Amino acid sequence: MKKHINTEQLESIFEKELIQELFQFGDVKYFSAGDVIMDYGKYVRMMPIILTGTVKVFRKDDNGREILLYYLSDNESCSMAYSCCISAKKSEIKAVAEDDGKYLVIPFVKLNDWLCRYEGWRTYVFNSFNERFTELLNSIDIMAFGNMDTRIKQYLLEKYERSGSTSIKVSHYKIAEELATTRVVISRILKNYENDKKLILYRNEIKLLNGFFD
Repeated sequence: MKKHINTEQLESIFEKELIQELFQFGDVKYFSAGDVIMDYGKYVRMMPIILTGTVKVFRKDDNGREILLYYLSDNESCSMAYSCCISAKKSEIKAVAEDDGKYLVIPFVKLNDWLCRYEGWRTYVFNSFNERFTELLNSIDIMAFGNMDTRIKQYLLEKYERSGSTSIKVSHYKIAEELATTRVVISRILKNYENDKKLILYRNEIKLLNGFFD
C-alpha cells in the first residue's frame, strides 16, 4: 500500500484486505481545476474513486448543450463509469475537476472480482448507483417542475455544501453554461437575489448571506 495516502476514511467503507488491493492494483492520479478526467465518446477502462477534491459530471444533449448532472467528492465514484466499464461502452458523460485533488483509478478487470469477494465493495457500488440515481431524479424534478430561480438556488446551495464556504467563486457565464441557459437570465435572477439581500455579487464571486438559506 502507498504510505503517503491517508486511508482512514476508506477504512470506514471497505475491508482492510480490499483497501490493500485497491492500492495494489489501482493507481493514484492527481488533477487540477479544469482537468477533464473522463470525456464523451471515449471507452472507459477504469472506475475512479475521488480521494480529495470535487469533480463535476456533465451530459450533452443532441444539440451539443451540456448540463450539470451531479458532483463527486471524497470517497465517491461515478456509477456511469462503472456501467461503461462493465459493458465496454463509450462514455456518455464528461467529468471535469472543480478544484485540485486526487483520485484512485480502479482497472475494470478487478470490478467483478471484488463484487464476488467483498461485501464492502458490493455495498459501495450499489450505494453509488442509488445516490447518483437519486441526484438525477432531483435534477429532473427541478428542471421539469422548478423555475430557473429554484435551479440557481439549488446550484449555489450545492456549491456551498461541497465547499463549506459562503463565498462561491464562479462567473455568471459559468453558471449559465452548467444550467443550460443564458448569462442574461442568470445575471437577472442573481441581481434580484442581491436586491432582496440574500447575497452579494462580486466579479466572478458570489457571497451568500443568511437570508439566502431561509
